[in-house]
Amino acid sequence: MTRALDAAGMVRCATSPRPWVGAVVRSADDQLFVGATEEAPGRHAEVVALDAAGDLAVGATAYTTLEPCSHTATVGPCAEVLIEAGIARVVVAMKDPDVRVSGRGIELLRSAGVEVQVGLYADRAAQQLAPYLHQRRTGRPWVVLKLASTLDGGTAAPDGSSQWITCPEARADGHRIRAESDAVIVGSGTVRHDDPSLTVRDYTPPVVRASGNVDPIRVILGSAPADARVQPCREMTGDLGAVLDELGAEGVLQVLIEGGASVAGAFHRAGLVDRYVVYLAPALFGGGDAHGLFTGQGAWSMDDLWRGQFSSVERVGTDVRIELIATGKVEP
Repeated sequence: MTRALDAAGMVRCATSPRPWVGAVVRSADDQLFVGATEEAPGRHAEVVALDAAGDLAVGATAYTTLEPCSHTATVGPCAEVLIEAGIARVVVAMKDPDVRVSGRGIELLRSAGVEVQVGLYADRAAQQLAPYLHQRRTGRPWVVLKLASTLDGGTAAPDGSSQWITCPEARADGHRIRAESDAVIVGSGTVRHDDPSLTVRDYTPPVVRASGNVDPIRVILGSAPADARVQPCREMTGDLGAVLDELGAEGVLQVLIEGGASVAGAFHRAGLVDRYVVYLAPALFGGGDAHGLFTGQGAWSMDDLWRGQFSSVERVGTDVRIELIATGKVEP
């Protein structure tokens, strides 16, 4: 299963809106054949592994990070393909919450006499597939808010300059998250002030789409000048929840919020952020006049303070990346 998880991670940026799934076929003589989901309309992970195994799939065990599908979309049901290949046992990390599957793939396998085990490394698979699972369960994309600041919480100097607070390694890591996202959102003020391109420049995924494009959809809350570097972009207005509903209905699995402080504060106060990623630089403004992470009205008292729990703390170059979720939030 760990090999299957590794294979899934390799195609993270190439499969959406399909889930990035890994699979391994272990033959009776212990040979391993590894597969991962291909970009649509290509093969699902189980089929890739079965094709590699050939006749050795008969009597073999298949490991997959997500329940094999039981419906026909761009490809046929993987559960049926596994049965037809003569697989004797299937080990599934977790069930697929998609309403077209939701246990039916497992039921189909068992009804055909295939032994099925569910739950091996389920926590790792759920973490890896969190955006997909969240979108299938709620209809909305998984929302990641990326922030970068000095140790005393400054994001820009009083004169407005902000490049660069973080080190090159942290900026490249931020581009990795951008590449993993289907859409990136900023406010119109950020476009006017910083004129960002919001493209992926400092990270190359192990596997990319056939088109070679790894850039997310660029969403501007408001409007962007015709000559802005972010063009072509998508301009959206209105309730933030409705914005997420619209993107989710179009198959967007992960949205990255990149700024500015007004947009970050609005998503945070609306309770729409699923994961916070904060890069802290070993630097200090040393005063109270630097720009902060958020604008707008925050917690009035300690009783109203938002509290989270750290899910990851890691050094990136000279900086520290901290990932957190709300206290008590249950991840997929």
